[in-house]
Amino acid sequence: MAKKKRFEVQDGETIEECLERIQKEGFAPVGRREEPVFQEVKQNGKIENIPVKQKIIFEARPQ
Repeated sequence: MAKKKRFEVQDGETIEECLERIQKEGFAPVGRREEPVFQEVKQNGKIENIPVKQKIIFEARPQ
């Protein structure tokens, strides 16, 4: 079995549903990270990065 595995909360999935999925696969969450997702938008001749959403990633280990 893998030592560590990362699980990302999918679009349309709640954090609770993701945690249930982690447990069903025989893992236990040991860490949580949040990463911003940006979109490049051209405004006034400049390219700007606008935050669109937050990506939540759990790190889990086997139980």
